[in-house]
Amino acid sequence: MHIAISGNIGSGKTSLTNRLSKHFGWEPQFEDVDTNPYLSSFYDDMQRWSFNLQIYFLNSRFRQIVKIRESGKSVIQDRTIYEDAYIFAPNLHEMNLMTTRDFENYRSLFDLMASFIQPPDLLIYLKASVPTLVKQIQLRGRDYEEAIRLDYLKSLNKRYDEWIQSYKQGKLLVVDVDNLDFIEKPEDLGEIIDRVNAELNGLF
Repeated sequence: MHIAISGNIGSGKTSLTNRLSKHFGWEPQFEDVDTNPYLSSFYDDMQRWSFNLQIYFLNSRFRQIVKIRESGKSVIQDRTIYEDAYIFAPNLHEMNLMTTRDFENYRSLFDLMASFIQPPDLLIYLKASVPTLVKQIQLRGRDYEEAIRLDYLKSLNKRYDEWIQSYKQGKLLVVDVDNLDFIEKPEDLGEIIDRVNAELNGLF
């Protein structure tokens, strides 16, 4: 079984991935942040490094999906390959932070990769307002994230909402992070666990 958690920067994907993997006994697969050679450079100069960063993430996540399917294990994945292609890359292109030439090259590569993969069995979307995202980004204190622009987060949120509204590839669970604190409140985490069980097992 392949479970994936999607959401904007600072929405709590890694925290929820950790908690659900421990509860259900699923193997966690995390986004490559700490060893990503482009991330810090990207936040310093988005226009220069946007294409490099997106290609790195595309390659990394494609490899993750191949390993997930080959392993035969139940896996929960922190962020999906679809978010790169439908949200981050087109957002960079629209903001003139990625050239049309690079964007078209990127989408051509993604379309090829997408023909070889299957969507997750359940997609969990962490929906959060920009103030909530900013608060959680500040709390985790990554130096390179201090330069994230508010208009960048806002634009990403808009694209996330549009993508989720049109998502038909499989089962979908939307979690409102503004009103659920699954990190500090065990009862809120319990509510999410119950909803995940309902989606996977058909319980109401």
